[in-house]
Amino acid sequence: QVQLVESGGGLVQPGGSLRLSCAASGISVAAYAMGWSRQAPGKQRELVARIRNPGITNYADSVKGRFTISRDNAKNTVYLQMSSLKPEDTAVYTCTAETFNRLTYSFTPSHWGQGTPVTVSS
Repeated sequence: QVQLVESGGGLVQPGGSLRLSCAASGISVAAYAMGWSRQAPGKQRELVARIRNPGITNYADSVKGRFTISRDNAKNTVYLQMSSLKPEDTAVYTCTAETFNRLTYSFTPSHWGQGTPVTVSS
């Protein structure tokens, strides 16, 4: 059974930092492209960051320079380090394990975590 379990969310003041973790079981994070997406109330889900072999990372323009995605294959865990947080970063953050769809030429989530809420507020 595949499980992606996120942790590390919470309440933080603007300008603060948080590190989210996504612990995987049943799959190897090294074998997938791993992503973090977020969904704020009333808004569409957006991909925040992705890491894929051989360590290539991609970020949404809104988080470039502030967020860093990384992967520890030995711990089978993916991280999202978030700095200089803004109120507009408030959302539920979800970890995904993705595979490349040759028909659509895009990455498609195969497995989802349950999400962890992040609230940026003073």
